[in-house]
Amino acid sequence: MKRYKVAGIGNAVVDVICPVEDGFLADHGIRKGIMTLVERVRAETLYAAMRSRRSAAGGSVANTLAGLGNIGLATVFVGRVADDDLGRFFAADTERLGTAFPNRPVADGGLPTSRSMIFVTPDGERSMNTYLGISAEVAPGDVDEGVMAASEIVFLEGYLFDKDKGKAAFLKAARACRGAGGRAGIALSDPFCVDRHRADFRRLVGAEMDYVIGNQSEWVSLYEANDLEDALAAAAAACPLVVCTRSGASVIAIAGGQRVEVPVRAVVPVDATGAGDQFAAGFLAGLAGGRDLAICLRMGIVAAAEVIGHIGARPEADLRALFRIEGLA
Repeated sequence: MKRYKVAGIGNAVVDVICPVEDGFLADHGIRKGIMTLVERVRAETLYAAMRSRRSAAGGSVANTLAGLGNIGLATVFVGRVADDDLGRFFAADTERLGTAFPNRPVADGGLPTSRSMIFVTPDGERSMNTYLGISAEVAPGDVDEGVMAASEIVFLEGYLFDKDKGKAAFLKAARACRGAGGRAGIALSDPFCVDRHRADFRRLVGAEMDYVIGNQSEWVSLYEANDLEDALAAAAAACPLVVCTRSGASVIAIAGGQRVEVPVRAVVPVDATGAGDQFAAGFLAGLAGGRDLAICLRMGIVAAAEVIGHIGARPEADLRALFRIEGLA
């Protein structure tokens, strides 16, 4: 028996949420409704301008692990935080929610803990200003091969692929997990990240991954395809399990020559942040439980529908109860 069902590697980001009026956005030059990467000085200026703050541990893969914890699976997260107030908060909040966090906050690392400052206007729009900080510095030394070997599934965050040391950390984790009989996979995360590292992503998908989750834009970008079907055909020829989400259209999984397509239900979103993260949580829960592909996709759809129904990137309802209602328990 493995100690963990899923181990995740990703950006360790503290979400700092602040309600504001539209005038605040104008006064501070914040672009409404989008995510903007900011540098350290800009991050510190915006953080100081927040009149009220509500913090939560975040980051894409960390959010997925929180969803898996909600479902009741044992999880562990690998990421870098600084030994500062936000870093200590991230470590404590992650473990409070049931995910092990073996990496100690880094003292004298030269960079502060990453944070996404989220300004919420009265119309519900979320304007995110993200400073990556120390989380983008994940390196092979942060990966404990024993932890990876003790995990049934490893889930990697494509955003960390921007640096060579992040790529090396991914390979170390994937090989340790697979060498001990586990499975490794990645979320492509962002079509622009795929554009920047297409050749390396293709090698990773074709040689090191047991499953890959991406959306339509990411798959088309990865294989520079004319359309989604061409991209999925190329992906399925390279990787044992390919999963594609399509923003309100049916989700697709292809494995061993079998293609499964499951429709999604129409949901009026309150906040779409975290939909992909929680789809991954539901899907991986099914995968870890040995469920068939259609059930895995349906579990992902249920988890995604729950999170877009409220503010925040992590589930508030009991996902296991929702699965029971849908006949997926």
